[in-house]
Amino acid sequence: MNREEKELLENELKHLEQSGRMLKHSYDKCYALAMKEEYSFDELDSFEALTSRFARTSDVLIQKIFRLLDIIELESEGSTIDRINRAEGRGLIEDAEILKDIRRLRNDIAHEYKHSAVEQIFRNVLEFTPTILESISRVHKYCEKYLG
Repeated sequence: MNREEKELLENELKHLEQSGRMLKHSYDKCYALAMKEEYSFDELDSFEALTSRFARTSDVLIQKIFRLLDIIELESEGSTIDRINRAEGRGLIEDAEILKDIRRLRNDIAHEYKHSAVEQIFRNVLEFTPTILESISRVHKYCEKYLG
């Protein structure tokens, strides 16, 4: 790994860590609200922040970190699914299928506007957020070999 790649990895890991902390904060806040029939506007704002942070953090993880590790380890770029499968092989995620579901959920967040669907998205984000947070921890441990 050259110096430029090392610096880029360090910067992306910092970005991932910050994004993860913000996601964890929103998750804790929304988890405490639990699922109920109706939400106040403030509660809906909290869930909107959670879903936005979930989507952003999953993008940083998959599109930035996993792609950068492929470059560093001289893997051909391939598709997002290829990237996710290689991440599973590296031990960065427990199950590639779960991360594929997370990627689909991220796409739903970006494109869903029906109120009934939004409530299901909130439930799914609460379900999958711990997986992303665990993956962040695994990424940091894996990257220690490059950063020393």
